[in-house]
Amino acid sequence: MKLAFSQSNNPQRQKLIKGLHTEARVDTYVKSGNVPLLKEKDSSIKTLAQLHSAFQTAIELEHSTIPPYLVALYSIKDGTNQVATQIIRSVVIEEMLHMILAANILNAIGGEPKINAKNFIPAYPGSLPDSDKSFIINLEKFSKETIDTFLKIEKPAHTNAPPKAKGYHTIGQFYQALMLGLEYVNDHTEGGIFVTDPEKKKRQVTQEHYYGSGGEIVPVYTIKEARLAIEEIVGQGEGIDDTIDDSDEKLFGQGIEYAHYFRFNEILQERMYCEKDTPKSGPTGEKIVVEWDAVHNMKLNPKIKDYQGQPELHEQAKQFNQTYTALLDNIHHACNGEPEMLMKGVGLMYQLKYKAVELMNIPFGDTGEMAGPTFEFEQPKK
Repeated sequence: MKLAFSQSNNPQRQKLIKGLHTEARVDTYVKSGNVPLLKEKDSSIKTLAQLHSAFQTAIELEHSTIPPYLVALYSIKDGTNQVATQIIRSVVIEEMLHMILAANILNAIGGEPKINAKNFIPAYPGSLPDSDKSFIINLEKFSKETIDTFLKIEKPAHTNAPPKAKGYHTIGQFYQALMLGLEYVNDHTEGGIFVTDPEKKKRQVTQEHYYGSGGEIVPVYTIKEARLAIEEIVGQGEGIDDTIDDSDEKLFGQGIEYAHYFRFNEILQERMYCEKDTPKSGPTGEKIVVEWDAVHNMKLNPKIKDYQGQPELHEQAKQFNQTYTALLDNIHHACNGEPEMLMKGVGLMYQLKYKAVELMNIPFGDTGEMAGPTFEFEQPKK
């Protein structure tokens, strides 16, 4: 059974985003075209504490995709794979946006995002947080296998896939469950669950604080903005209206862009999508050049302990992790009442790239492989 989002400004739209009808009460079945909505009783999230935990997981989920995407991006040698580089970079920027959107929702319902803690950082190889662990995510160089993993991460939810906050197969299922939970707990809490204190509302990160392109920051104050934020997250990843498009053009009037899944598929298929293409047709547009071998031969899933026999390499890897941890600390403060801190993270992002590429140019022992960034927690030196 598929849930549908009907946008108030365009009631004809049936989205791949699996949310709840913006006007309908969820204690009855509501038809949106031929698509019934789930009853509110189907929510697995019944309490505010469970919602807080679920949206903390959402922040961790969005972040968990960023190190693998960055490693693949940084492993591409300069001057090659220009289209693939542009695609991966654009997705990374939007995943950072999704982190902020999830944090905005958590703040809006009285939670506190936790981003600068050691247990926030996932271990690789690993799976998406609280997923069904049906595939493994590695820190590995750009390759066909790596892009195939990225497609699994961004895979659209099947029409009949049930909402699941735990053991989900797709990210879309996860956000279905969160949206159902928001609706349920908000409806069953006197006065609702969204904070009304003006000081707490100042914890929202707004567009003026955001340095990225692709989508927009949605400050969340009511259930309406929460729905919009979730539409943005899922629409950019899976696509909308059973099309290959993301949600930005429809939600914000931006130019048409393809959802993450389809952007990654362009790389794998070595061909661009064009306007008439559909998920079933695949890309039929212009061929693109993908040089699969034009990469740094980075060691799979490096760990800082692997470098103990090479003191200089160990120190460089440690410095990378300190910069990475400083960036997480920056985002943590931005999402906990200091939104202006977000802009200050731009310099740290550039440092990450340079330090990562430096590591990928250092041989790892006599294995024939190169070192790489490990994305582990390391407090910066005071």
